[in-house]
Amino acid sequence: MSGHSKWATIRRKKEKIDSARGRTFSKMIKEISIAARMGGGDEEGNPRLRSAVLAAKAANMPAANIDRAIKKGIGALPGVTYENITYEAYGPGGTAVLIDVMTDNRNRTVGEIRHMLTKNGGNMGESGSVAWMFTRRGQIMISAEGLDEDEITMSALDAGAEDVIIDDDIVQVMTTPDMVDKVRLALEAQSIKIEESSVTMIPQTLVPVEGTQARQLMRLLDGLDEHDDVQEFWTNSDINEDSIEE
Repeated sequence: MSGHSKWATIRRKKEKIDSARGRTFSKMIKEISIAARMGGGDEEGNPRLRSAVLAAKAANMPAANIDRAIKKGIGALPGVTYENITYEAYGPGGTAVLIDVMTDNRNRTVGEIRHMLTKNGGNMGESGSVAWMFTRRGQIMISAEGLDEDEITMSALDAGAEDVIIDDDIVQVMTTPDMVDKVRLALEAQSIKIEESSVTMIPQTLVPVEGTQARQLMRLLDGLDEHDDVQEFWTNSDINEDSIEE
Protein backbone atom coordinates (compact mmCIF):
# COMPACT_ATOMS: atom_id res chain seq x y z
CA MET A 1 0.00 0.00 0.00
CA SER A 2 1.28 3.46 -0.84
CA GLY A 3 2.09 6.06 1.77
CA HIS A 4 -0.66 8.29 0.45
CA SER A 5 -3.14 5.43 0.49
CA LYS A 6 -2.25 4.72 4.11
CA TRP A 7 -2.69 8.36 5.09
CA ALA A 8 -6.02 8.44 3.22
CA THR A 9 -7.12 5.48 5.33
CA ILE A 10 -5.91 7.10 8.56
CA ARG A 11 -7.60 10.38 7.73
CA ARG A 12 -10.92 8.67 6.99
CA LYS A 13 -10.85 6.86 10.34
CA LYS A 14 -9.94 10.08 12.14
CA GLU A 15 -12.82 11.94 10.46
CA LYS A 16 -15.27 9.43 11.89
CA ILE A 17 -14.02 10.34 15.37
CA ASP A 18 -13.55 14.07 14.90
CA SER A 19 -15.84 15.72 12.37
CA ALA A 20 -13.77 18.92 12.51
CA ARG A 21 -10.99 17.25 10.53
CA GLY A 22 -10.81 16.97 6.74
CA ARG A 23 -11.76 19.37 4.01
CA THR A 24 -13.82 22.41 4.93
CA PHE A 25 -16.23 24.34 2.73
CA SER A 26 -13.62 27.09 2.38
CA LYS A 27 -11.13 24.64 0.84
CA MET A 28 -13.76 23.33 -1.54
CA ILE A 29 -14.77 26.83 -2.60
CA LYS A 30 -11.13 27.67 -3.34
CA GLU A 31 -10.77 24.52 -5.44
CA ILE A 32 -13.97 25.24 -7.39
CA SER A 33 -12.92 28.83 -8.06
CA ILE A 34 -9.42 28.05 -9.25
CA ALA A 35 -10.63 25.08 -11.34
CA ALA A 36 -13.14 27.39 -13.04
CA ARG A 37 -10.49 30.07 -13.55
CA MET A 38 -8.05 27.62 -15.15
CA GLY A 39 -10.45 25.53 -17.24
CA GLY A 40 -13.67 27.51 -17.58
CA GLY A 41 -17.04 27.27 -15.86
CA ASP A 42 -18.47 24.37 -17.89
CA GLU A 43 -18.34 21.21 -15.79
CA GLU A 44 -18.66 18.93 -18.82
CA GLY A 45 -15.55 20.40 -20.43
CA ASN A 46 -13.57 20.85 -17.22
CA PRO A 47 -12.83 17.56 -15.38
CA ARG A 48 -11.13 19.31 -12.46
CA LEU A 49 -14.16 21.54 -11.92
CA ARG A 50 -16.52 18.58 -12.23
CA SER A 51 -14.59 16.66 -9.54
CA ALA A 52 -14.56 19.71 -7.25
CA VAL A 53 -18.30 20.25 -7.65
CA LEU A 54 -19.02 16.56 -7.00
CA ALA A 55 -16.97 16.71 -3.79
CA ALA A 56 -18.82 19.84 -2.69
CA LYS A 57 -22.20 18.26 -3.36
CA ALA A 58 -21.17 15.13 -1.45
CA ALA A 59 -20.40 17.41 1.51
CA ASN A 60 -23.88 18.97 1.17
CA MET A 61 -22.61 22.38 0.13
CA PRO A 62 -25.56 24.58 -0.97
CA ALA A 63 -25.91 24.90 -4.75
CA ALA A 64 -25.82 28.71 -4.43
CA ASN A 65 -22.34 28.53 -2.86
CA ILE A 66 -21.08 26.32 -5.66
CA ASP A 67 -22.51 28.61 -8.33
CA ARG A 68 -21.01 31.68 -6.66
CA ALA A 69 -17.58 30.02 -6.46
CA ILE A 70 -17.69 29.19 -10.18
CA LYS A 71 -18.71 32.74 -11.07
CA LYS A 72 -15.87 34.16 -8.97
CA GLY A 73 -13.46 31.84 -10.74
CA ILE A 74 -14.45 32.94 -14.22
CA GLY A 75 -14.53 36.61 -13.20
CA ALA A 76 -18.30 37.06 -13.28
CA LEU A 77 -18.22 38.16 -9.63
CA PRO A 78 -15.60 40.13 -7.69
CA GLY A 79 -13.63 38.14 -5.16
CA VAL A 80 -10.25 37.14 -3.80
CA THR A 81 -7.74 35.83 -6.34
CA TYR A 82 -6.10 32.58 -5.27
CA GLU A 83 -2.71 31.29 -6.37
CA ASN A 84 -2.11 27.55 -6.73
CA ILE A 85 1.36 26.48 -5.52
CA THR A 86 2.96 23.10 -4.81
CA TYR A 87 5.68 23.07 -2.15
CA GLU A 88 8.22 20.26 -1.86
CA ALA A 89 9.49 19.34 1.57
CA TYR A 90 11.25 16.77 3.72
CA GLY A 91 9.50 15.39 6.79
CA PRO A 92 11.00 13.59 9.79
CA GLY A 93 12.96 10.44 9.02
CA GLY A 94 13.87 11.62 5.52
CA THR A 95 10.31 11.30 4.24
CA ALA A 96 9.18 13.32 1.22
CA VAL A 97 6.11 15.54 1.35
CA LEU A 98 4.35 17.33 -1.52
CA ILE A 99 2.01 20.11 -0.36
CA ASP A 100 -0.58 21.64 -2.71
CA VAL A 101 -1.91 25.01 -1.54
CA MET A 102 -4.25 27.75 -2.71
CA THR A 103 -3.53 31.09 -1.15
CA ASP A 104 -4.19 34.78 -1.53
CA ASN A 105 -0.96 35.54 0.35
CA ARG A 106 2.06 33.48 -0.72
CA ASN A 107 4.42 34.92 1.92
CA ARG A 108 2.05 34.18 4.80
CA THR A 109 1.38 30.62 3.66
CA VAL A 110 4.98 29.61 2.99
CA GLY A 111 6.03 31.05 6.36
CA GLU A 112 3.37 29.07 8.22
CA ILE A 113 4.19 25.84 6.42
CA ARG A 114 7.94 26.29 6.95
CA HIS A 115 7.31 26.84 10.68
CA MET A 116 5.14 23.71 10.83
CA LEU A 117 7.85 21.64 9.14
CA THR A 118 10.65 22.94 11.37
CA LYS A 119 8.61 22.33 14.53
CA ASN A 120 8.09 18.70 13.52
CA GLY A 121 11.55 17.70 12.36
CA GLY A 122 11.22 18.63 8.68
CA ASN A 123 12.34 21.36 6.30
CA MET A 124 11.33 22.97 3.03
CA GLY A 125 12.99 21.58 -0.11
CA GLU A 126 13.95 23.13 -3.42
CA SER A 127 11.73 22.87 -6.49
CA GLY A 128 12.19 19.40 -7.99
CA SER A 129 13.79 17.95 -4.87
CA VAL A 130 11.05 15.41 -4.07
CA ALA A 131 8.44 15.60 -6.85
CA TRP A 132 10.34 12.99 -8.89
CA MET A 133 9.64 10.45 -6.14
CA PHE A 134 5.91 10.47 -6.97
CA THR A 135 3.75 9.38 -9.93
CA ARG A 136 0.46 11.03 -10.91
CA ARG A 137 -2.45 8.57 -10.70
CA GLY A 138 -6.21 8.73 -10.71
CA GLN A 139 -7.79 7.63 -7.43
CA ILE A 140 -11.43 6.84 -6.65
CA MET A 141 -12.50 6.27 -3.05
CA ILE A 142 -15.51 4.03 -2.30
CA SER A 143 -17.00 2.79 0.95
CA ALA A 144 -16.69 -1.01 1.04
CA GLU A 145 -19.74 -1.33 3.28
CA GLY A 146 -22.27 -3.69 1.71
CA LEU A 147 -20.14 -4.37 -1.37
CA ASP A 148 -18.77 -7.70 -2.54
CA GLU A 149 -14.98 -7.30 -2.80
CA ASP A 150 -14.66 -9.53 -5.86
CA GLU A 151 -17.53 -7.82 -7.67
CA ILE A 152 -16.29 -4.29 -7.05
CA THR A 153 -12.79 -5.32 -8.14
CA MET A 154 -14.06 -6.83 -11.40
CA SER A 155 -16.35 -3.85 -12.05
CA ALA A 156 -13.48 -1.42 -11.60
CA LEU A 157 -11.03 -3.39 -13.76
CA ASP A 158 -13.65 -3.84 -16.50
CA ALA A 159 -14.20 -0.06 -16.46
CA GLY A 160 -10.50 0.56 -17.12
CA ALA A 161 -8.95 0.73 -13.65
CA GLU A 162 -5.33 -0.35 -13.19
CA ASP A 163 -5.56 -1.59 -9.60
CA VAL A 164 -7.98 -1.97 -6.69
CA ILE A 165 -6.83 -1.71 -3.06
CA ILE A 166 -9.20 -2.81 -0.29
CA ASP A 167 -8.29 -1.79 3.25
CA ASP A 168 -10.85 -2.32 6.02
CA ASP A 169 -13.95 -0.38 4.90
CA ILE A 170 -12.30 1.57 2.09
CA VAL A 171 -11.92 0.62 -1.57
CA GLN A 172 -9.32 2.59 -3.51
CA VAL A 173 -9.59 2.29 -7.27
CA MET A 174 -6.41 3.39 -9.07
CA THR A 175 -6.39 4.57 -12.70
CA THR A 176 -4.26 6.56 -15.11
CA PRO A 177 -4.92 10.31 -14.68
CA ASP A 178 -6.88 10.54 -17.94
CA MET A 179 -9.14 7.58 -17.04
CA VAL A 180 -10.36 8.64 -13.59
CA ASP A 181 -13.52 10.33 -14.91
CA LYS A 182 -14.42 7.47 -17.24
CA VAL A 183 -14.01 4.84 -14.50
CA ARG A 184 -15.96 6.95 -12.00
CA LEU A 185 -18.88 7.34 -14.43
CA ALA A 186 -18.87 3.60 -15.20
CA LEU A 187 -19.01 2.73 -11.50
CA GLU A 188 -21.74 5.29 -10.82
CA ALA A 189 -23.77 3.75 -13.67
CA GLN A 190 -23.74 0.54 -11.60
CA SER A 191 -25.17 2.46 -8.60
CA ILE A 192 -21.82 2.36 -6.78
CA LYS A 193 -21.53 5.42 -4.53
CA ILE A 194 -18.30 7.36 -5.08
CA GLU A 195 -17.02 9.19 -2.00
CA GLU A 196 -14.13 10.98 -3.70
CA SER A 197 -12.36 10.98 -7.05
CA SER A 198 -9.21 12.91 -7.90
CA VAL A 199 -5.84 12.89 -9.58
CA THR A 200 -3.30 12.22 -6.85
CA MET A 201 0.41 11.60 -6.37
CA ILE A 202 1.55 8.08 -5.46
CA PRO A 203 5.07 7.50 -4.06
CA GLN A 204 7.33 5.20 -6.06
CA THR A 205 8.98 3.82 -2.91
CA LEU A 206 8.16 4.01 0.79
CA VAL A 207 10.24 5.25 3.74
CA PRO A 208 9.51 3.41 7.03
CA VAL A 209 8.92 5.71 10.00
CA GLU A 210 8.39 4.71 13.63
CA GLY A 211 8.78 5.95 17.18
CA THR A 212 9.43 9.64 17.76
CA GLN A 213 9.76 10.38 14.06
CA ALA A 214 6.40 8.74 13.35
CA ARG A 215 4.75 10.86 16.02
CA GLN A 216 6.37 14.00 14.60
CA LEU A 217 5.15 13.06 11.13
CA MET A 218 1.59 12.46 12.36
CA ARG A 219 1.59 15.89 14.01
CA LEU A 220 2.87 17.43 10.77
CA LEU A 221 0.23 15.71 8.65
CA ASP A 222 -2.46 16.70 11.14
CA GLY A 223 -1.32 20.32 10.91
CA LEU A 224 -1.32 20.27 7.12
CA ASP A 225 -4.76 18.65 7.10
CA GLU A 226 -6.16 21.45 9.23
CA HIS A 227 -4.42 24.38 7.50
CA ASP A 228 -6.93 26.52 5.59
CA ASP A 229 -4.64 27.05 2.60
CA VAL A 230 -3.56 23.41 2.17
CA GLN A 231 -5.79 21.69 -0.37
CA GLU A 232 -3.98 18.35 -0.46
CA PHE A 233 -0.68 16.75 0.44
CA TRP A 234 1.14 13.50 -0.27
CA THR A 235 3.88 11.63 1.56
CA ASN A 236 6.04 8.58 0.84
CA SER A 237 6.02 7.52 4.49
CA ASP A 238 5.17 4.03 5.74
CA ILE A 239 4.03 4.81 9.29
CA ASN A 240 4.48 2.12 11.91
CA GLU A 241 1.07 0.77 13.03
CA ASP A 242 1.95 1.03 16.74
CA SER A 243 2.69 4.73 16.26
CA ILE A 244 -0.66 5.22 14.57
CA GLU A 245 -2.45 3.64 17.52
CA GLU A 246 -0.63 5.96 19.91
